[in-house]
Order: sequence, then C-alpha cells, then structure tokens
Amino acid sequence: MSSIFTKIINREIPAHIVAENETALAFLDIRPLTKGHTLIIPKTEVDYLFDLDDTTYTELNLFAKKVALGLQQAVPCVRIATAVIGLEVPHAHIHLIPISKMSDANFSNPKLEIPEEEMKLIAEAIRQEVS
Repeated sequence: MSSIFTKIINREIPAHIVAENETALAFLDIRPLTKGHTLIIPKTEVDYLFDLDDTTYTELNLFAKKVALGLQQAVPCVRIATAVIGLEVPHAHIHLIPISKMSDANFSNPKLEIPEEEMKLIAEAIRQEVS
C-alpha cells in the first residue's frame, strides 16, 4: 500500500513542492512547527531512513543540504534544524525546520495553521532560493 508521500510523489494528491531531483522530493509540511518546515523524502518507498541503500541515503542528505541552504535564505531564522523521527508516515523522511530558538523544533508544540495563500508564497520563496 502506498504511503501518503508516495501519493505526493505520483502527484495523486497536492503538495507545496519546493524542490525535486531524480531521487528525492522536498515539500512543505502541512502541519508545520514553523513557517517553512519542509520534508525531504526519497522517491523510493522505504519505511525507515536507515534502511535506504548507501547511495540513496547519501543523495537524500546532499539534497536536504541544498534545500536547507535555500530555506535559510527564504525564511527568516537563525538555523535550520533537522529531525528524523519517522513514526507518523511509513516513508523515510527528513524534517528541515527553520528555528530561532531550541524550542521551535519541539514536536510537542502546537502545529501552525498557515493559510493556503501564505503556503504558496513560502513555497515560491524557497523554490527561488533552491534553484
């Protein structure tokens, strides 16, 4: 059974995609901790990040670095935090979270409700910086 992330890869459901290459996809989290919270996923459907083959794992992390650098330019923040938790969706993924203080990356925090128009603007700003 396909994960929700595979459905995003296949364009079966919409997402605010900010970057893509042959092996990976980056899109805004629909339940973000901060504005610009982005998910990095491999196009291969593998449940656990550390089950990826070495080549895919390396490519995914290099892609995440590229997106993180663009994200930091597009969204005001001090750093980009990364997190790998992987319990909520059975598809390997890396969270990139713009932060200005440690507590910004606390997954117990209430998730933001960002209007659709603002999500579009954030995604476009990130795309401009990543490309």
